[in-house]
Amino acid sequence: MGRKSFTEADQYIKPDPRFQSKLVSRFINSMMWEGKKSVATRAFYDAMELIAKRIKDAKPIEVFETAVNNIKPNIEVRSKRVGGSNYQVPVPVSTKRQMSLAMRWLRDAARSVKGKPMAERLAKEIMDAYKREGTAMT
Repeated sequence: MGRKSFTEADQYIKPDPRFQSKLVSRFINSMMWEGKKSVATRAFYDAMELIAKRIKDAKPIEVFETAVNNIKPNIEVRSKRVGGSNYQVPVPVSTKRQMSLAMRWLRDAARSVKGKPMAERLAKEIMDAYKREGTAMT
């Protein structure tokens, strides 16, 4: 058996208990380190509470979904060998790769900041991506 694609694996992922969102479950699973799902879950939910305090006019789950949608790339460059030289060719990105790249960039941007709790770093990156700013957008 090979790896399952997002659409196949999506049927096995249960929505998270607080927001009833499979996107949140997927993101928490990608945040998890060494099998510690409870730590990743707590960090994500604490980040959502911080977002709710700082952005009064929007629901935190909507802020998260908008941030992920803002980060998703439409095209990427792939190397193509023609003759004896390599060319960088722009290629459209599939939907499932867009989602995995967006979640990876958001997670890695939050992890790259040092000196603060993960919930604060994640909340800051999500809010920056919501405003189309920050490390994950670049």
